[in-house]
Amino acid sequence: MKIAMWSGPRNLSTALMYAFAARGDCAVWDEPFYAAYLAASGIDHPMRDQIITAGPTDPAQVAAACTGPHPEGKPLFYQKHMTLHMIPAFDRGFIAGLTNVFLIRHPARVVASYAQKRESPTLADIGFLQQAALWDELADRTGRAPLVIDSADIRADPAGMLGRLCSALGIAFLPQMLHWPAGPKPFDGVWAPHWYGAVHRSTGIDGAEGPLPDLPPAYADLAEQALPAYETLRARAL
Repeated sequence: MKIAMWSGPRNLSTALMYAFAARGDCAVWDEPFYAAYLAASGIDHPMRDQIITAGPTDPAQVAAACTGPHPEGKPLFYQKHMTLHMIPAFDRGFIAGLTNVFLIRHPARVVASYAQKRESPTLADIGFLQQAALWDELADRTGRAPLVIDSADIRADPAGMLGRLCSALGIAFLPQMLHWPAGPKPFDGVWAPHWYGAVHRSTGIDGAEGPLPDLPPAYADLAEQALPAYETLRARAL
């Protein structure tokens, strides 16, 4: 099975990738299209040059690898995708051949976390509109509602929600998904030093989050713009 987990940034996405990698029967790929996205869009991101140098920049090559043989011959292949990386210039036909899941997080939390790593984010940077549009596109194309899971639910009950997700995917939940060793992982993207400080200190999924963060006006407006897309997907969550 090829599992494509679609999220925006700062969505618990790296921790969830670590959880699947900890199974032992699952190969993982960290943001396959990141280098291709940067090369094609011209957008400036932290470590841009290193990312483009380290990763494949041909989107057709990336798509072929996403649908091709599993690394190390493992039965599961987990792909951590960013919805914002799938720009209109990229052919999305390959996505229908994957088992797609959408990982969401409240936009106020996303904006607060993202702004600590990259200043002045825009609506396009945080991926909510792209995520909702891709969900609709896949539902129309396949005639099935793709799975949606909320990071808040996972954090509140890691074993329970990962168990529900695995059941929905038709695979066994393994308790080792709940723990991993601290520190960098060999499958981390080259961008990990900038973005992954907190998850590198972790050894599992943290507990429930507290109240929503207070945001300055510009960031509060950004979160408000993203809220309808989040709420639409939230209504479809496991």
